[in-house]
Amino acid sequence: MNNITMKLNADELIKLALCEDITSEDITTNSVMPEYRKGKVELICKQDGVIAGLDVFKRVFELLDDTFEIRFHCKDGDFVKKGDLAAELTGDIRALLSGERTALNYLQRMSGIATYTRSIAALLEGTKTRLLDTRKTTPNMRIFEKYAVRVGGGFNHRYNLSDGVLLKDNHIGAAGSVQKAVAMAKEYAPFVRKIEIEVENLDMVREAADAGADIIMLDNMDVDTMKKAIEIINGRAQTECSGNVTRENAEKLVNIGVDFISSGALTHSAPALDLSLKNLRAV
Repeated sequence: MNNITMKLNADELIKLALCEDITSEDITTNSVMPEYRKGKVELICKQDGVIAGLDVFKRVFELLDDTFEIRFHCKDGDFVKKGDLAAELTGDIRALLSGERTALNYLQRMSGIATYTRSIAALLEGTKTRLLDTRKTTPNMRIFEKYAVRVGGGFNHRYNLSDGVLLKDNHIGAAGSVQKAVAMAKEYAPFVRKIEIEVENLDMVREAADAGADIIMLDNMDVDTMKKAIEIINGRAQTECSGNVTRENAEKLVNIGVDFISSGALTHSAPALDLSLKNLRAV
């Protein structure tokens, strides 16, 4: 995550997270450290995984302490192991203590997503199929969670509702049919936007392909039905399979020939990676 992105998009979210944790003061820290004192603390990996979110982690402390410095021993995307020293932090002890939980919340969450994503993306290596995330993200965490997916080897689906057309079952219901929904989207949406539609059976697949959808999402279909759907589409549209895709069942989807596999589990079910700040001392 570059500095421009951080300043334009992330800083305000990080400040909100800090304000959530410090409404007036950090009573505990101020009771034991009432004045400035320089200190040093270590970021320790307590679990194997893929690290992601180091710039966000750093930014939490920078917003609290102009004197803050950090020395990283890894970078986003690296595989770290239990016991590894990931970074050494130096600055105002009060800022190190007050920012600890917020910074770790970001880093553990993002690293967990990157780790989980890589475990599924690895199954797709050597195939044409790309792994996508969804909009099933934590409120006010989307920019961080979607970045973590990329670090883990996945790709981003649309960022938000303004980013692309995805006609789901209720949109089709509102329009009246698959054909009408696609036609209305083509009429309304800018020509640079692709039209994607979610289908649930082979009749809908035929209708979507005939209507000229750019991407057809095969939702909650079994493997045999998806193979038949791909034959029906026959290259007229890109294909995406979706619906309860997890690390446990992704392997059976590897060789069916879809262009994309989307998984909400990347962001809503990834366990946090265990990381900790240890060995705080004055210097």
